[in-house]
Formats: sequence, structure tokens, C-alpha cells
Amino acid sequence: MKIPFTARSVLAALMLLSSAVRAGDPPLETVATLDVQRYLGQWHQIALLPNWFQRRCVADTSAQYALKPDGTIRVVNRCRQQDGSYMQAEGVARRNTAYDNPAILQVRFAPAFLSMLPMVWGDYWVIALANDYSVALVGAPNREYLWLLARTPKLDEATYARYVALAQAKGFDVSGLVRD
Repeated sequence: MKIPFTARSVLAALMLLSSAVRAGDPPLETVATLDVQRYLGQWHQIALLPNWFQRRCVADTSAQYALKPDGTIRVVNRCRQQDGSYMQAEGVARRNTAYDNPAILQVRFAPAFLSMLPMVWGDYWVIALANDYSVALVGAPNREYLWLLARTPKLDEATYARYVALAQAKGFDVSGLVRD
């Protein structure tokens, strides 16, 4: 079942997604290359730094990425809520052309007519990626948003610990990390 987001919720989420870097934070390093074709498909959320726009999600959070004819990426996020129903949001991702880096993307869940406004685009930076594209660490340069994603719904403990350590080394406060 698709649950619509209210305009007020969308605008609030957009304001929260602004990613001004806090003073003292070193620049966030991303992966050097990103093959978008290999990145497409199904990803499962393994862990995240809690955020208000996912507050109703309790489990089974996933993202599906598909290339659109215009070169942007269709994003469908889905999660199970406390009552067992599923919530879904559809958006679009694109390369952030302000950077010469294919791993620095932007995502928008606001209506298309608002896409010309810079504040409707949130940061989606791929900061670590397994060689086989089986695990990804995604964050924002302000270090307030972090997701550990995998192609499978579960990760072994050693892999989980390795990616959490990578996030911490990149300046994220992983003490609040929550597993899906």
C-alpha cells in the first residue's frame, strides 16, 4: 500500500536534508568511482543513523534503484511500519554536477515541479562500497545521515563491524546507529 506524504512533511524533510558541513569537519571522502549500472537494483537497509523522515519505519527497509531514460535514477524506498503495513515513497536521484565525482548524488522526494529549488535535493554520497557492489555505506557531508546498505537483508558480523568502523573513521557518530 502506498502512503502519500503530506506537503508539510515533504517541505520539512527538505529543510532537514540540507547538508551544510559543520565547522571542524574534514571534507567527507567518497569512493573514487561508481558504476551506476552496477549500483542499480535492490538494496536492503542494514543500519542507519535515525532520522525523522524514517521514524515510522520499524523493519524491512529497502530501496530500489532503476535508470530512467533521461539518465536520472528512479528511487523507490519502502519499509514496514509498526502495524505491519508498508509505507513507500518514490523519488529521483541524479549526479550532483557541482562535483566532478560520480559517487556524489542528490535525491529528491518532492514533486517534480519543485526540482529547480536547490533545497529539495538531499545529499546521497557513496562513501564506501564493496568491490562486488554487495555492500554500500551512504552518508551526507554534514554527517547527520548515514545508511549501511546491502544486497541481502542481513550482513555477517565481521562485515557489519568493518563498515561501522569505516563510518566512524570518516567522522560519523556511530554510537546512535540502529540496525534495521
